[in-house]
Amino acid sequence: MKEVICTCCPQGCHLQVDEANDYKVTGNGCPNGIAYGKEELTHPTRIITSTVRAEGCLHSRCPVKTSKPVPKGQMAEVVAALDSVVLHAPIHVGDVVLTDVCGTGADIVTCRDMA
Repeated sequence: MKEVICTCCPQGCHLQVDEANDYKVTGNGCPNGIAYGKEELTHPTRIITSTVRAEGCLHSRCPVKTSKPVPKGQMAEVVAALDSVVLHAPIHVGDVVLTDVCGTGADIVTCRDMA
């Protein structure tokens, strides 16, 4: 039995997930907790947020994120891929920086307009 804190909503329910009993989830306050608890133990994923270098802008770093969750085991690989990225002004929210980063199916997109 593993305990997981659900992040689907602000309640932060403490879920108990029973691996031996077909990933039965208890402690959830809503139906989303059941899916979250099973997913967290069978295939954990995360949205990655970071910054990349920006040239010709007021600020030297531009915030970016993945367009969808990526497998937790590939987080370091995705972040390492951002080291070589340099953006040039103008930058707009939603600009795609990298497509299908590290074969995850997720794109890296910008989160801020910069000029």
